[in-house]
Amino acid sequence: MTALPQLAEPPRRRRRSIGRRRGMLGLVLSLPAFGLLGLFFIWPLIRTVFMSLHDWPLLGVPEFIGFGNYVKAFSDDQFLRAVGFTFFYTLVMTPILLVLAFALAFLVRRGTRAHRFFQTIYFLPVVIGLAAGSYIWLFMWQSDIGPTTQLLGSVGLVDPTKNYFADFWTAFAIVVGMVTWKVVGLQMLLVLAGIQAIPDEVNEAARIDGASAWQSFWYITVPLLRPTLALVLVFSVAGSLLAFDQFYIMTTGGPAGSTLTAVYEIYRNGFVKFDVGYASALSILLMVVLGLVSAGQMLLLRNSDNS
Repeated sequence: MTALPQLAEPPRRRRRSIGRRRGMLGLVLSLPAFGLLGLFFIWPLIRTVFMSLHDWPLLGVPEFIGFGNYVKAFSDDQFLRAVGFTFFYTLVMTPILLVLAFALAFLVRRGTRAHRFFQTIYFLPVVIGLAAGSYIWLFMWQSDIGPTTQLLGSVGLVDPTKNYFADFWTAFAIVVGMVTWKVVGLQMLLVLAGIQAIPDEVNEAARIDGASAWQSFWYITVPLLRPTLALVLVFSVAGSLLAFDQFYIMTTGGPAGSTLTAVYEIYRNGFVKFDVGYASALSILLMVVLGLVSAGQMLLLRNSDNS
């Protein structure tokens, strides 16, 4: 008796089988990344939340106090002043970086050799570490020995003997100048990439229809750049909310604690006052703020896609 020929596996079942195998392979390949994520983010986050619920001295026995550290944060005048200054710094830095990034991106958007040269010049400060850049500007503005104070003092623009870090506004202006010099090159490249992704035909059609350069920019370029602008905006806001290095190095929180940021205050509570539990609670509160910023980014991107 002859054996019946075996039927071939149905195409739909075969596709499902291939899809399951690919899914398992992807899961296996993702395991190292999940392991690193759990080790360096999820576990420290859980540990931080646990510590924030305790009176946790650096040396001694922790004591569970529930949400006591969070209640303390909202009545801590020093922390509230630090948060207020951090938001003020963010409101100053964000438009400066956004406007300059736009301006520089439009200046160097052409692909000529000269424009590529200036792209490199503007981007060079980005490769310098923030701490290194802070020390450079700190030296440049030192009284009597700083090159900037000496140069500007020689033409009568500044007093070369004045300590510019002893006054809030001059110290703040120097920090803002340093961060702008350090960061704007990266944001310029992000905006430039967004501009170059816009098809030339769109602007050409607008010019044919009689649109002016300003109308083309405002009604065509800016709407098409909304995803890029959302990314640049979140980078600026998140970086400003996490500001620490520049103020720690250049102003040490002075004068009279007027340039203490939220992260600086977390550092002081954790590593100067050794109140680790309270510092953990402040870190969680700051993380919530950053989470809201990220949610705002996703909202902007979604609105851009739906428009």
